[in-house]
Amino acid sequence: MRRPFVFVLAAVIVLLAGATAVLFQRYRKTSAELGDAESAAKSAQARYAEAFDAIAEIQDSLNAIAIGDTTVRILSQGLQAEQTLTEPHRREALERITSLDASLRRSKERIRRLEVGLNKSGVRIAGLERMIAGLKQTVAEKEELVGRLTGRVDSLQTTVAGLETVAQQDRETIRSQQQTLEERRRELGTIYYVIGRKRDLISSGVVVARGGLLGLGRTLQPSRAFNENLFTPLDTDHETVIHTPSSRVKVLSAQPASSYELKLVGNRMEIHILDPREFRKVRHLVIMT
Repeated sequence: MRRPFVFVLAAVIVLLAGATAVLFQRYRKTSAELGDAESAAKSAQARYAEAFDAIAEIQDSLNAIAIGDTTVRILSQGLQAEQTLTEPHRREALERITSLDASLRRSKERIRRLEVGLNKSGVRIAGLERMIAGLKQTVAEKEELVGRLTGRVDSLQTTVAGLETVAQQDRETIRSQQQTLEERRRELGTIYYVIGRKRDLISSGVVVARGGLLGLGRTLQPSRAFNENLFTPLDTDHETVIHTPSSRVKVLSAQPASSYELKLVGNRMEIHILDPREFRKVRHLVIMT
């Protein structure tokens, strides 16, 4: 009677031991799976935080192109930009646009790496995917903006070049007009004089003897036909004194007497022009020493 009971008790103990072992194995497996799940959750949360930070950083860099970039602001000012877009400013604008373009390429590459990293890690969250899609759309808009800015610089430069051409033509026209006016002024302000002894003036044909009777009482008068090369030009707007080599001179031409005076300076006579406008009514001055 006791022996069957012992066998039954032993069997029960063996069954309990086996069940305990199985339960212990399941517990260990469940604990390990729970640890892995917690670790995966923490890793996913960290990757989510990194992805969110990366998205925020990329978004900030993209926003800066429109909000804080001076090139965007300057090139949006139309006519004012045309008036200030000198060659150094144009180079500066193009360099800044190149920098913006490089920044956009870096942003696109960061977005690509972010997507690849999330796909490899298996993190698929609708919110992150919408954010990344929004970043791609923003990048496309900024690329379009950079393209417009490049075209704007080229357009402004073409306008400025045209304005510079017109300005250069105007400057050349003004210079030509000024030169013409100066030539006209010099022409009006210049008289021509000759100084010589009586016999030299007569022999050169500058003066002729007229009037008188039988060679007596004849007067010397400027000839109507003489060699212009014998005369010296004098711009009376800038020079009003004619120096002679003699202390005794006589003006044979018909300049108004009130327009000049003779002054003896040392042992030489000078002709001082008092009224240039009146004086040059007679263009050729003949002085006999």
